[in-house]
Amino acid sequence: MVKVARQGKNSDLFDRKLFDDIAAHGPLADRMRPSRLEDFEGQENIVGADKLLRQAIAVDQLPSMIFWGPPGSGKTTLAWVIAKMTTSTFVQFSAVSTGMQDLREVIVQAEERRKLYGTRTILFLDEIHRWNKAQQDALLPYVERGVITLIGATTENPSFEVNAALLSRSRVFTFTQLSIESLAKILQRAISDRERGLGEYRVTITPAVLQALSVMSSGDARVALNALEFAVRAKAKKTGDTVVLDEMLIKDALQRTHLVYDRAGEEHYNIISALHKSIRGGNADAALYWLGRMLEAGEDPLYVARRLIRMSVEDIGLADPRAFEQASACYQACHVVGMPECDVILAQCVVYLARAEKSVEVYQAYGQVKQDVRTTVNEPVPLHLRNASTDLMKNFGYGKGYKYSPEYDWKEEQEYLPESLKGRKYLLNAKRKTQSEK
Repeated sequence: MVKVARQGKNSDLFDRKLFDDIAAHGPLADRMRPSRLEDFEGQENIVGADKLLRQAIAVDQLPSMIFWGPPGSGKTTLAWVIAKMTTSTFVQFSAVSTGMQDLREVIVQAEERRKLYGTRTILFLDEIHRWNKAQQDALLPYVERGVITLIGATTENPSFEVNAALLSRSRVFTFTQLSIESLAKILQRAISDRERGLGEYRVTITPAVLQALSVMSSGDARVALNALEFAVRAKAKKTGDTVVLDEMLIKDALQRTHLVYDRAGEEHYNIISALHKSIRGGNADAALYWLGRMLEAGEDPLYVARRLIRMSVEDIGLADPRAFEQASACYQACHVVGMPECDVILAQCVVYLARAEKSVEVYQAYGQVKQDVRTTVNEPVPLHLRNASTDLMKNFGYGKGYKYSPEYDWKEEQEYLPESLKGRKYLLNAKRKTQSEK
C-alpha cells in the first residue's frame, strides 16, 4: 500500500483525513510524532543546530539518504518531520508489504508530477533491507536522475543490506539509541499533551518511575510510549481519572524483554564479538555480562558453546590445553541439558576461559601457514618423506635417505619442508602471550 503523507498544494482529501484520524485515534507513538525539528528529541549528531542535514531540511533541498539505527531511535519520526516541512510529494512505503508494482506506480506518478507541476517526490522506504537486490536495483536509475529522492530506513548495517550502487548514491546517517534523558522528555511530553497525548487523564508518575520506564525501554521510544499508554488506559475508566503509575505497573505493561538483540542481525555479531574480546582480555566480569545479554535475549546456547570451543584454541591454546576440554565438555552438557539449566554451565566455561593463561602461538602459526599455502608454489613432497609402498616407488627414490627419528633419539638433522620453504619456523615467529606477561 502506498501512503502519501503530503503532496504540497496537491494533497489528496482522503490522505488528509487518514492522517487526521491517525493523529486523533492512532497509537500514542504515532500521535506524538513531532511536526517540527524543534520538538525532535535526540540525534544531535544528525540534526543538531549546526548540522548540514538540518539546514538541508530547512531549505527543502534533500539528498537521497539512508537512516540506519536501532528500533525506536527516530528514523521514521524524522522522516515524518521532513514530510511536514517539505513542499515535495512525500510517499511512504514499507518494504515488508510493497513490491515492484507499487514502485512502478510511484515512478509513473513522480514523472508526471515533475512534468506537469515541477514537483519533486520523496520516497520514504521503511525497512529497506527487506527489499532484495533486484528491487533495490530498480530504484537506481530514478534516484540517479532525480525522479525521486530516496529516504531509506533500516535497523541492519547498510554495508551488508543495501546494494553498493544505491549506497554510493545516498548519504548514510547513523542513528544512536535514545538516551534515558531524551526518552524521559518524550514520555513527559506525552503525559502532559492534552490534544495528542494522555493529558486528558491525571497521570501521576515519580521521576524514579519515569527513569525506570526509560531504562527498561532500552532507547526505544515506541516501546516506552506504548507501555505508558497501555498502563494508563488499563487503570483509567474514563477521561479525567487519576492514574498513579508505579514501577510494578510499568513492568507489567512492558511484558517483554527490554534487551536489544537480534539473533539474525548485526547486534548478534556485535555482542559475540564483545564476549570474545572480553575473554581474550581476561575480563571475566565483562565476559559474563555479554554472555547474559545473549542468553537472556534468547540466543541458542549451542551457538555460544561452539564459539567458546573456538576461543579455547584461538586465544588460550597450548598455554592451557585443558581449556579446550572444558569448552568441549560445556558444549556436550548444553546439548544434553538445554536452557535454562545450562546457563550456569556456560557461565562457568566463560569464566574459566577468561581467567586461563593465554597463548596465540598456534593460532598465529597456522595463519602464517595458510598464507604460505596460498602464495607459494605447491611443490611436491620431498622424496625422502614419501612412503615407498611399491617396488616402482622405491626405484624412483621414494623414501630414500629418510632418517627414522627413534633411531636418532629424535635428534636427527633432516628437512621436512619443501625446498622453497626450507628452514621455515612458524612457531618461533608466532608471539605468545600469557596472563603473567600482561
